Amino acid sequence: MTTPAPEEASFYDAVGGEPFFRRLVDRFYSGVADDPLLRPMYPEEDLGPAADRLTLFLMQYWGGPNTYSSTRGHPRLRMRHAPFVVDEAARDAWLKHMRDAVDSLNLPEPHHTALWDYLERAAYFMVNS
Repeated sequence: MTTPAPEEASFYDAVGGEPFFRRLVDRFYSGVADDPLLRPMYPEEDLGPAADRLTLFLMQYWGGPNTYSSTRGHPRLRMRHAPFVVDEAARDAWLKHMRDAVDSLNLPEPHHTALWDYLERAAYFMVNS
């Protein structure tokens, strides 16, 4: 009789679950809070709700709980961002703050590259102007 291979941990579990994604998003929004190009795209006075949405989205995308979809429905990222002008300058500013956040967590390979590749592709996909 053969022993079944152990299941590979999801990215979510491998990087530390919700605390990892909270640290990532908190660091990201600390940069956005003072960014003259990006901050106006967040109409709420407090960035907390936006941070929660991004955290829940990333957690779900990377194998965590489906709280994002159960509370907000399908992500529909381009549609949700359509009211905002997302040009190359906005994309680059977003990537600058996200790169700072990703690098600050000292994530080991191959997780660092996997996360960054996804975030970079997503940022390019969101350009609408």
